[in-house]
This record gives sequence, C-alpha cells and structure tokens, in this order.
Amino acid sequence: MFSKVFALVLTVIFMAAAAALPFGAEGCGAGECVECHSLSKEQASQSLEPLKANINVAKVEMSEVPGLWSIIVERADGMKFPIFLDFSLSYIIQGEALKIASRENITKNQIIALNRVDTSSIPLDDALVIGDPNAKHRIIVFDDPECPFCKKIHEAMLETVKTRPDYVFFIKMLPLEIHPTAYDKAKAIICEKSVELLEKSLNGEEIPAPTCETDQIEKNRALAKKLRVRSTPTLVFPDGRVFPGYKAPEKIIELMEHDDTLKNTDAK
Repeated sequence: MFSKVFALVLTVIFMAAAAALPFGAEGCGAGECVECHSLSKEQASQSLEPLKANINVAKVEMSEVPGLWSIIVERADGMKFPIFLDFSLSYIIQGEALKIASRENITKNQIIALNRVDTSSIPLDDALVIGDPNAKHRIIVFDDPECPFCKKIHEAMLETVKTRPDYVFFIKMLPLEIHPTAYDKAKAIICEKSVELLEKSLNGEEIPAPTCETDQIEKNRALAKKLRVRSTPTLVFPDGRVFPGYKAPEKIIELMEHDDTLKNTDAK
C-alpha cells in the first residue's frame, strides 16, 4: 500500500514540476496560478468525457498540489471525491496525495470534508451515553458489541471523558452481519439501554437475552446505509465529518478542535 502511495506522490511531484517548466519569472510561477489558468465545470466535464464514467462534476478548484486542478466529482449514490487534472487537461490522477512535510493525506481529508452528514437527522433516543449528556462536545458513535476495534474505541471514550468532561459520546448500536451473535446482544443492550452490558459484551462475557421487542436495530441499519456508514466503530462529529475506525483519545480531541461548529460558535 505504501509503495502505491509513494509512487502516486512521485507522480504528482513530477507532473507538478513539468507543469511549472513553461512559466518563467514573469509567468505563473511568480504569482497565483489563477492569474494564468481557469477551468469551468463544463470544460472539466468535457475533459473527462472520454473516460465514460458515470460521474458528475460538482466543483472545480485549484488544487493544493501545484500544477493541478482539483475536480470534485459526484457519483450516482451522492458520494463526492476529488480527482486531479493537470493544466494541459491531458492527464488525470485518481488516488491519495500526501503532503510530504506533514504526512497529511490531502485526498482523504478532502473526501471527509466533502461528504459531511446532517447530524440533526441522527436520532439519539436509543443511544447509550458516555459522559455528561449536556457536555459541549458531542460525538456520535456507531458501535458493534462484538467488534474488537469497538472495544478499543470504548476505552478511548472512557479515557476522553475522564480527562475532558466537556466531551460526551452517544453510542448507537450497529451490529454487523459478519458477527452472527451481535444482533441479539445489541438488541439486549438497547432494551436495557445499558453501557454495562455493552462493556461486558466487548470484554467477551455473556449477557442476558433481550427483554423487549424493538425494531431499533433495523432503523439504525437503514440510517447507517443512508449516511454511508459501512463499518464499526464510526465516529460522527458535530460538523458532520464522518471518521471510520479506531481513534486514540488525543486524536479525537485533535479532530474536534478542527470542527466547523466550534468555529461558528467562536464567530458569534
């Protein structure tokens, strides 16, 4: 995987360098590239037309990578992602672009930002709560009672609220079909709305059978499909950014510090 990413980085670097060659001290290299180059959505669509891909050009902007356009395309299912197009409109790059100095994954960050979800569409009546329900920083977590990475994120949530009482986690049960006994366990946890039962399940202990009838798991699965949540754990931040997979407490706090809702609050 690393070799593929490294090869992509080299490709971007070489293309960017080649694109910069025609521009002398009086040209684009001496100022902003937008002074010399422009690209409309229509022109971008025409450039991509020979690929015969079922995608729609949603936005065109100058890429952070010199010498490339960032074309935001949208699939039929609504998923948005960037592809890179050189200034000659002859070469396209699809994949991960990394900033060498910081090792920041530019493509991944852009995909997350482009595919935010509406957090107000996520009901929390069924959610288990870790932390103060009235805490300022609210994170929604889709969780599976038999997922080993959910056990890790559970420990991270407990540690986070211990050191940061201004954080709260709302846990929605999303048992995956790859865990055949997770459904009944999730149902039992929902019936009792019990963090303790979830912890026992994550620790491999047996828990009682469900004590109620509920269709909440089906509702959660339908919601997850709508939000394109496909794995557990998945964290949803207040500004709608969705992050799949385990995150350490310090990473959770770092991601929250870049939450747009905090910027909006500070601006008021």
